[in-house]
Amino acid sequence: MTTSRGAAAYGRGAGAYARVGVESGVLSASPHQLITLLFDGAASAIRTAGMHLQAGRTAEKGQAISKALDIVNNGLLAALDRDQGGEIAERLASLYDYIARLLLQANLRNDQASLDEAGRLLADIASAWREIEPRPSRGGE
Repeated sequence: MTTSRGAAAYGRGAGAYARVGVESGVLSASPHQLITLLFDGAASAIRTAGMHLQAGRTAEKGQAISKALDIVNNGLLAALDRDQGGEIAERLASLYDYIARLLLQANLRNDQASLDEAGRLLADIASAWREIEPRPSRGGE
């Protein structure tokens, strides 16, 4: 009984430590890095959903897809500046809407192909986003 309590306490401690690390990373991140973290989180949730889909774990699949949808709708889409972003922001908004519909379809129909397409599209956008990351200026140059 002591061993299981110790393991549970260790698990809670490790989880808390990981959350503090993530929170610290978020608090010190630039706006560009925050969007990168959103892409990473969505990709992770989609991979997790795929594993649960393959294993037949419907509830867990639904939770992972819900997390990905939340990131797409309330993170990536909400972060778009349509005033300054112009046509690019509008096109990204349409693409995020399409990705959200793919995720919903994947969830409702247990459709791995829709899940894969959503993941590929987000990976493509994330790759382009990483390419435009501002480089830190070097003093005196």
